[in-house]
Amino acid sequence: MDIKGQYWTDDDSDGDNESEEFLYGVQGTCAADLYRHPQLDADIESVKEIYSENSASVREYGTIDDVDIDLHVNISFLDEEVSTAWKVLRTEPIVLRLRFSLSQYLDGPEPSIEVFQPSNKEGFGLGLQLKKILGMFTSQQWKHLSNDFLKTQQEKRHSWFKSSGTIKKFRAGLSIFSPIPKSPSFPIIQDSMLKGKLGVPELRVNRLMNRSISCTMKNPKVEVFGYPPSTQVGGHCKNIPTLEYGFLVQIMKYAEQRIPTLNEYCVVCDEQHVFQNGSMLKPAVCTRELCVFSFYTLGVMSGAAEEVATGAEVVDLLVAMCRAALESPRKSIIFEPYPSVVDPSDPKTLAFNPKKKNYERLQKALDSVMSIREMTQGSYLEIKKQMDKLDPLAHPLLQWIISSNRSHIVKLPLSRVRGRPPFRQLKFMHTSHQFLLLSSPPAKEARFRTAKKLYGSTFAFHGSHIENWHSILRNGLVNASYTKLQLHGAAYGKGIYLSPISSISFGYSGMGKGQHRMPSKDELVQRYNRMNTIPQTRSIQSRFLQSRNLNCIALCEVITSKDLQKHGNIWVCPVSDHVCTRFFFVYEDGQVGDANINTQDPKIQKEIMRVIGTQVYTN
Repeated sequence: MDIKGQYWTDDDSDGDNESEEFLYGVQGTCAADLYRHPQLDADIESVKEIYSENSASVREYGTIDDVDIDLHVNISFLDEEVSTAWKVLRTEPIVLRLRFSLSQYLDGPEPSIEVFQPSNKEGFGLGLQLKKILGMFTSQQWKHLSNDFLKTQQEKRHSWFKSSGTIKKFRAGLSIFSPIPKSPSFPIIQDSMLKGKLGVPELRVNRLMNRSISCTMKNPKVEVFGYPPSTQVGGHCKNIPTLEYGFLVQIMKYAEQRIPTLNEYCVVCDEQHVFQNGSMLKPAVCTRELCVFSFYTLGVMSGAAEEVATGAEVVDLLVAMCRAALESPRKSIIFEPYPSVVDPSDPKTLAFNPKKKNYERLQKALDSVMSIREMTQGSYLEIKKQMDKLDPLAHPLLQWIISSNRSHIVKLPLSRVRGRPPFRQLKFMHTSHQFLLLSSPPAKEARFRTAKKLYGSTFAFHGSHIENWHSILRNGLVNASYTKLQLHGAAYGKGIYLSPISSISFGYSGMGKGQHRMPSKDELVQRYNRMNTIPQTRSIQSRFLQSRNLNCIALCEVITSKDLQKHGNIWVCPVSDHVCTRFFFVYEDGQVGDANINTQDPKIQKEIMRVIGTQVYTN
């Protein structure tokens, strides 16, 4: 129905029923009689001019002085692996639904905000974080925002574009350094733009109206002020966009700035994380006590039940890593981060507090966590009750183990599954416990791909004892040379140690828990042959880990620049941004994989590329 040149749509409505739709139809003529503030119409038109006709939709409520404005934010700029880890649909816009007073608009009450994806209503945790961010932003803006104030800002914009105004002076000043080309990709702004639609490319309008860095450029080759088409750096994503094009455009631009860097900020306090190796892939809560308390009220923790149902093998691995770190003689160094868990009997205190570490109590709670195998065989609520009887801190600890993981981990199937990403197991690794492991945040992955275009890349193994992976998954693969985390020495200098030869990395993976002698290749071959001749008492395709005696190695992609130092088959990469984890392999009861694998072998490279497909290696 068209009312005063606007349209409504209920396609994206969340929870509307037929009776409501019928009511809207009956009261449509009444709605036309309600006063609509002209500034609201002007702001809606600005959104459509700058983005597209479908970027904003309007729904009125008949005789009620309320109006819903749906703003559609395009998120197709997110990488496939990022959107998968964040559980968002990159092919579908995120909808920001704001409810204003129809007659008062900016002079009325502060608008309510809903954030959703129409086809992604279950487990849309990113929507909770973005809703909180935009709510805080709107509250701050509303302190000084009014229709008159906005009108003043827009009048400044109009005078800026007049022939005798600032734009003419701006062009003259710019021409001193470089003449403005008269090509279609960079047209001269005409005064007629004020009478109709803005006669400039979308990117240029974005640059002129937004003094911060934009992350949603459709044509990154065209630059006005020379900003790089990359994600935000530092606090740039919190810069306040200009009001010159209205409040609706302002909040859309702010949402576009924040979405690519949500993983860099605490989901509760919205302060930037401080990690040893930069931010990680998944959004998370920081370690501040108030944030830990508030985290429980956001509902993000409720995903624990879903994780056990859909990613049980991954939860099993996370618990095993946590146990290995906690039982290590080096736990005071490597068990990092230490859990922040609210006491279920006293919500005002922390049962597990990084400032007051109690490893014995932590071990008791971990011992009371039932095996993931058992948890998948019965009612989750019943199993939770059993754990609560054993130890009231067992289930909260399990929730923390799951939610504190900052990496994207998926168990690889033996063969490709229809309807799922084109990953399957690498047969030459000889273990059923194979995982896709992506831990790099979007910014690091972008830097990695830029370097890859310049220098190329290859694959190499990284071996580290399983006790170290509890920290690696949460803090990233870091350069531990000459730090307290160093275990094996740094004979070839400072950096992340890698090898194209599996036997070398298998040797490093077995070192830990006081074992500091790396086995020789002959010993590894003998062990491999022995393990593969012993009759298997259980299926090699066991779904869950059945032993606490575990070895593991990662297969990484590394940039082949001059920074990569090759000392025979031991490689050292001093630039942490040049190493990204791709796969993770776990072996039980002293078992090891084939010690003769060489990632530089064309057959091995072909198999890796065939398995990894296009999901990670190309974009």
